[in-house]
Amino acid sequence: MRILTNIIWIILGGFASALGWWITGILWCITVVGIPVGLQCFKLSSISLNPFGKEIIDEGGAGSCLLNVLWIIFGGIELALGNFLLGCLLCITIIGIPFGKQFFKIAKIAIAPFGMRIERTHYL
Repeated sequence: MRILTNIIWIILGGFASALGWWITGILWCITVVGIPVGLQCFKLSSISLNPFGKEIIDEGGAGSCLLNVLWIIFGGIELALGNFLLGCLLCITIIGIPFGKQFFKIAKIAIAPFGMRIERTHYL
């Protein structure tokens, strides 16, 4: 079931979300200082491709808080707003509610991605 929902997810907007993470990661990697931020974007794009069966765990600290403030200013708002709007659009129909909830989960990550860890919840 998880594989089927992830395939439908990619069609309904998961690929567009992952593309946004990739473009943001490439833009951050252009500068030498932004490479750690760009690498985090590439890691978090994996949840945009297959979010079902994954859980987000917050392990934030002082260093990640500082990076999150910079992130919000230089790229987080756009990704969070895009994912939030896609989630609202999908929640209009009853069938789209599970997919909309996943977009809300990704929007939460897009606001503060540093200090977050993605963990698999189902292995089957």
